Amino acid sequence: MARGRAVSAFGMQEQTEDVRALFGHSTAVFAAFTGPAHAVETANPAFLSTIGEDRTHLDPLLDEVYRTGEPRTGRDVRVVLGTGPHAREAFFDLTCEPRRDATGDVAGVTVIGVETTQVKHAQRLMAEHRALLEQIARQAPLTEVLDGMARCIEELAPEDVLVSVLLAEPDGLHLRHGAAPSLPAFYNEAIDGIATGEGVGSCGTAAHRREPVIVTDIATDPFWDDFRHLAEQAGLGACWSTPILARDGGLLGTFAMYHRAPRVPQDTDLALIRVFAGTAALAIERHHTEQAKQAAEARLAEAMRAEQELRADAEHRATAAAELAAQLRAAAAEQARTPHPEHCQLGGRFGCTAVAEVKVADSWGDAAWGCAAHVEEALIHVRSVFIASEELGGLVAYRNR
Repeated sequence: MARGRAVSAFGMQEQTEDVRALFGHSTAVFAAFTGPAHAVETANPAFLSTIGEDRTHLDPLLDEVYRTGEPRTGRDVRVVLGTGPHAREAFFDLTCEPRRDATGDVAGVTVIGVETTQVKHAQRLMAEHRALLEQIARQAPLTEVLDGMARCIEELAPEDVLVSVLLAEPDGLHLRHGAAPSLPAFYNEAIDGIATGEGVGSCGTAAHRREPVIVTDIATDPFWDDFRHLAEQAGLGACWSTPILARDGGLLGTFAMYHRAPRVPQDTDLALIRVFAGTAALAIERHHTEQAKQAAEARLAEAMRAEQELRADAEHRATAAAELAAQLRAAAAEQARTPHPEHCQLGGRFGCTAVAEVKVADSWGDAAWGCAAHVEEALIHVRSVFIASEELGGLVAYRNR
């Protein structure tokens, strides 16, 4: 039991570390402004490195507090940090209080607040993750779940990333396309069905090793010798792949994150991989379970159809046997008057005009004359019937006719 608790605690610790890596810690900011132009009198480093860079949404709040002398609160005030391709948005909850001089007039504004970016990202991740779990629970198609998961990660990742999921074939020797909404179609088609093995790109190697494989520069890594031309054509510079494993350790597939340029993964990247690799495993295992269930149901339905067909055939044979037995009994009664009738006596309810050629009898002593076709039917359907025709030499002569 102690070992079980230790494993559980370790799992919870991993989850906590992933959450911290994804969302970091909230940043507290403080600043004091003077005059109607809101000149910074004092501010902590966090304010200067965040809101101090972009006061677009803060200045209107400062103006209102300075003008009215009333405190104001700003929720999720948006700030753009950085410029160009590295720019990112952040959000803050801010409280703005008027600062008064000795005469009671407003001389400036004090701002205190806390960053809420992490909270918003966490809420979004939880909402997206919940939606994926709901899709899995309602047995949405696996391709739909994996495609939605890939798009979700691409949107949540702090930097440009392209996500790919490959599914392992039952023998674990090849990987098939699962989802890759942002990778070029020609690239997805080219790697569909790649083998698992050492040195087969990032994904083939990760599947073979059953452990993550991080290639930071596709242009120089030997794992990509056979696929480098494809990566160049697709504009890919780095690829980090993680195996998707079942609860019993079996290979389900791989989960890969591509980048346009060579790059080393950050803690946030690895945390996203761990969080969603588990979700992908759940979706794939649920899909396999459903496939096995459908296959079992199909086999059962086929067995039931076969049983029904056999039962119907048996009933048909029983009915035919009963009718033929009745005809034998009727023919036996007729034998007293006509030892060798002219026409077949085994023609059923509609009769038969064929010449009576062969005499058959059963173990109860009933006998009848019939044509070759109806005699053969009697031999098949009525138990203990044999050929009794002395003229034709018995059963052996009939079989060899």
